[in-house]
Amino acid sequence: MNGGTRQGIDLTRVLHAPQRRVFAAWTSPEDFAAWYGGEADVPLDRVSMDVRPGGTWSLVIVMPGVEMPFHGVYREVSEPDGLVFTLKDGSAPEDAEGETVTVTFTDLGRSTTKLAFQQRGGSLTAEQYAAAEDGWEAFFDALAARLATHP
Repeated sequence: MNGGTRQGIDLTRVLHAPQRRVFAAWTSPEDFAAWYGGEADVPLDRVSMDVRPGGTWSLVIVMPGVEMPFHGVYREVSEPDGLVFTLKDGSAPEDAEGETVTVTFTDLGRSTTKLAFQQRGGSLTAEQYAAAEDGWEAFFDALAARLATHP
């Protein structure tokens, strides 16, 4: 990708879990804390989720010597088909809308679900999008592991 043209992130994963289980992994604080952040720790008492249109969510990723807060607002909640929510980190200006994340869960049968992920907003540089994409890939590895160990 060339430096100034990158507008977001598009990722797809096939997860070995039923569609409703994948939806729950994105909307249950226990599940979300277990995979969001990848290998980093997300203490359950630092997670808040009001999963409804207009509801807010927040969490803090805790690593040695640093805390990384994330938060946003749910725009659409369509159980079990997907979610649309905003995403801001601690460096985002308070009045900024943040990035918009759209996740769609498609039942492929045989207890497999296609996860289609899109992040848009244009508020990050190409380098920040590349780093965020690497982060989401690690998060989705952790999500797959969570679904395997907590079906």
